[in-house]
Amino acid sequence: MNCPGHCEVFRHRPRSYRELPLRIAEFGVLHRNEAIGALDDLTRLRRFVQDDAHIFCRESQLKDELKGVLDFIKYTYDIFGLSFEVELSTRPESYHGGRATWDKAEIDFGVCNALKKKFQRATIQLDFQLPDQAQFDLHYTSDKQGKGEKPVMIHRAVFGSFERFIGILLEHYKGKWPFWLSPRQIIVCSVTQEFEAYAFQVQERIRRDGYHVDVDISDRSVSKKIREAQVAQYNYVLVVGDKEAKSDQVSVRARDKQDELMGVMSIDDLRRELKNKVEAFH
Repeated sequence: MNCPGHCEVFRHRPRSYRELPLRIAEFGVLHRNEAIGALDDLTRLRRFVQDDAHIFCRESQLKDELKGVLDFIKYTYDIFGLSFEVELSTRPESYHGGRATWDKAEIDFGVCNALKKKFQRATIQLDFQLPDQAQFDLHYTSDKQGKGEKPVMIHRAVFGSFERFIGILLEHYKGKWPFWLSPRQIIVCSVTQEFEAYAFQVQERIRRDGYHVDVDISDRSVSKKIREAQVAQYNYVLVVGDKEAKSDQVSVRARDKQDELMGVMSIDDLRRELKNKVEAFH
C-alpha cells in the first residue's frame, strides 16, 4: 500500500499546524499475491492500480474532512449512476491501540450495480496508530507554544482498484457505455465510395470537440454497416450520402433511443446535441 510512502512525504521536513489538513493522493500500482484459483477477470488481479489518498489533519478538523470525503464519494458514484450502502466496521478481537481509539475507526462503501451485485469499493479509515509508530513518529508544530502534536491520518479510496471498478461498470451498463464514457462514441458510414471524402470531413469536424469518431468506408452495403455498428454498441451512427454531402448534414441514428432514426441534422446541430449529452453527466 502507499500509506508508508505518504507518511514519509509528511515527515520529510518540519510541519506546522498551518499546513493542515495536508492531502496527498496518487494512482499507485499495487501487487497482491493472489492464489491462481482466486483470480477473476478484472475484479481480482495480481497487479492493479488504486486511487490511494491520505489526509493528515488535526482532530478538530476531522468532521469537515470526513464530510468532504463523503460528499466526494457520493458525487462520484452519482455520475456513474451507482447506488451504494455504507457500513461502519467494528473492532476485531485482535487490535492495536486503545478501545477509545477504535470508537472512531472505519467506514466502507458497498457499490450495487444494475444486476444488484454488491462490491466493496470506497473506504474511509481513521488512523491514530500509523503516525505514532516509531519508524514514522509524525508530528507537527501546534499553535500552543510550539509544542509537537500527532496528526490524525485519514485513508481514503473512492474507486478502489480501477480495474475492478471498470469490471463493475461493464456489468452495470451491460456493455452499453454512456456517451461521455464510451470508447465507441460515433461512427460515420458512407453510402458509397463516392462519399468517403465527405465522411472523413465529418469525422475531422466532430473530432475537434474531443469525441471518438471512426469511419466505415468498407465496400459493404450501408445497411450492413449500420447493423455492425449497432452490434459494436456505438452511441451514434452517422450515415452520409448524396443528400447529406450537398447540404452539409448527416443522418443520425442513436443507440439510446432504441436505434431509431433521429433524422437529418446539420453537423453544428449534432455537435450541440453531443455537448448537451456530455454536460448532463457532470
